[in-house]
Amino acid sequence: MTGVPLVFDSPIQDAISSIQFAPQSNNLLISSWDSCLRLYDVNGSVLRLEASSEASLLDCCFQNELVGFSAGSDGSVRRYDFHSGTSEVVGNHDDLSICVGYSNETCQVISVGLDNKILAWDTRMEKELLCLVNVGSEVQSLSLSGFEMMVAVGRSVYVYDLRNLAKSIPSKKSDMDVNIKCISSVPHSRGFAVGSVDGRVALEMSSSSDSNDIRYMFRCHPKSTEKRLHLVSVNDIVFNTLMDSAFYTGDNEGYVIGWDAQSRKRLFELPRYPNSISSLSINNKGQLLAVASSYTYQEAKEREDIPQIFIQQIDDVSTNSFYCGSSSRK
Repeated sequence: MTGVPLVFDSPIQDAISSIQFAPQSNNLLISSWDSCLRLYDVNGSVLRLEASSEASLLDCCFQNELVGFSAGSDGSVRRYDFHSGTSEVVGNHDDLSICVGYSNETCQVISVGLDNKILAWDTRMEKELLCLVNVGSEVQSLSLSGFEMMVAVGRSVYVYDLRNLAKSIPSKKSDMDVNIKCISSVPHSRGFAVGSVDGRVALEMSSSSDSNDIRYMFRCHPKSTEKRLHLVSVNDIVFNTLMDSAFYTGDNEGYVIGWDAQSRKRLFELPRYPNSISSLSINNKGQLLAVASSYTYQEAKEREDIPQIFIQQIDDVSTNSFYCGSSSRK
């Protein structure tokens, strides 16, 4: 379980901000600080698209197999047509645009920025701003699931109904006493997991029966480190699309760990990657885990090696409490 690195003709020259598998294929969308959006065919080991812009790209997402979006450091939200290779600006924030997502249920592209605003556009309408919500505080992370949108603001999680974004927002206080770094919604269910800047994960999953609700928090430390010394940011969390209770965390020291939400057990720990884990993505069949190993500009001591993306096979071995013993990658 060493993972296979993707090979690019021209290496990614700056930090990787986000990676996302396509809805139905093993195409991987990659946004990075070198101002390029890349579409990579994992099956064919081919770079399908490399689109340059004037701003660093801080996030990306798919609308479908032929269309994607990016969030830029110039505040722009940009739409890409992968077939023609063209792109256009959908709209702009007054400050950096840091997160972008797409909802199949409402056909909305949604972005958040450092201007404390959530912007939404209906993709069926020509660049017309559908809704603007001023949160009043800096949003750290965004996740969409069904008709719900969840955003991490400071130590809280705000939940919106995408069918009525203008409505006042209910706030769910997490158990964190430090800021939330990332949030990920549970597929096919109500709930979410958040990762903190000090290495903790809080999980909340609802069911039809209140007695089966899951809510707990744990410290996400690798077996190969001392607990008291591992207080690093959990940069990303991704749930397995076919196994709702299985999820994976990536931290700022290069560790990726698999967990089972139901049993509250560690499934596996991958050997340490060369750099911080900036982003994770799982393919639609729940078999491939993409891992972005890249510096994240969070700490001065980070190694600014060439960013890399590894493809990890998630097989039956790894989902049965398998532990990869070594803590370093050669």
